[in-house]
Amino acid sequence: MSNVKRASKRRILTGVGAAVTAAIAVGAFALVGNANADTDAARSAGNGQAKPTILLEHGAFADASSWNGVIARLHADGYPVVAAANPLRGPHTDATALRSVLDHIKGPKILVGHSYGGSVISEAAANDPEVKGLVYVAAFLPAPGESALELTNEYPGSSLPGALDPVSVTNPDRSKGTELYIQQDKFRHQFAADVSKTKAALAAAGQCPIAQSALEEKATVAAWKTIPSWDIVTMQDLNIPPAAQRFMAKRAHARTTAVAASHSVAVSHPGIVTRVIEEAAHAAR
Repeated sequence: MSNVKRASKRRILTGVGAAVTAAIAVGAFALVGNANADTDAARSAGNGQAKPTILLEHGAFADASSWNGVIARLHADGYPVVAAANPLRGPHTDATALRSVLDHIKGPKILVGHSYGGSVISEAAANDPEVKGLVYVAAFLPAPGESALELTNEYPGSSLPGALDPVSVTNPDRSKGTELYIQQDKFRHQFAADVSKTKAALAAAGQCPIAQSALEEKATVAAWKTIPSWDIVTMQDLNIPPAAQRFMAKRAHARTTAVAASHSVAVSHPGIVTRVIEEAAHAAR
């Protein structure tokens, strides 16, 4: 491929990534408004005690639509829900974005993080008295000084490095960086082995890339040290080794549910994920 074509491809990928993030962000804030309205309605229609808002944070190689099956079930059970946009730039940057959503939502909240999203909720929830519970779904629960990459490498079982498709990009400040995708022909096996071929192909085509530096950034705070936590450990996970997930869950004293599922458990087993989230929400009331 010529240098001109490579440069053009990079510009296109960068532009598409920015457009997708902006579009999701707009949708997330629209959902925030709906969540506040739903909370007010639940309070006025019930006994004065509203159900907590469930705030869902997706991880790398996914987007907010990965929660669709969970959202439908939570809505059916009367919970206000926001599936936030995760910029996937780094735990601190992404936690700052999530905090802006948290600050806008009234009342008690349950934060749910999938995969890298666990790192984000662990920082965003710190020192927030309205966050009543944390739910980790096939997720990272880093302690201060740890990165997602380090935690993954401490245990065998992840085949993610061989499935990645790195793309060199130029950031808005003209610095160079690397965006990570999963190769589309390896996506289902790596990320969503128990999801239908059709759904996995759609997810592979629409995946949101993560900055490589985000997986290397060290955590500075761990909200799970002070906020009650629940953890869904995926036993057939090829992204985050199950042994690593168990270690993190045990360290956090999280109430743990093990599932024979791939990394994409919210898509393949939305009922189980919903049940654990509602357990956390019930405990918060």
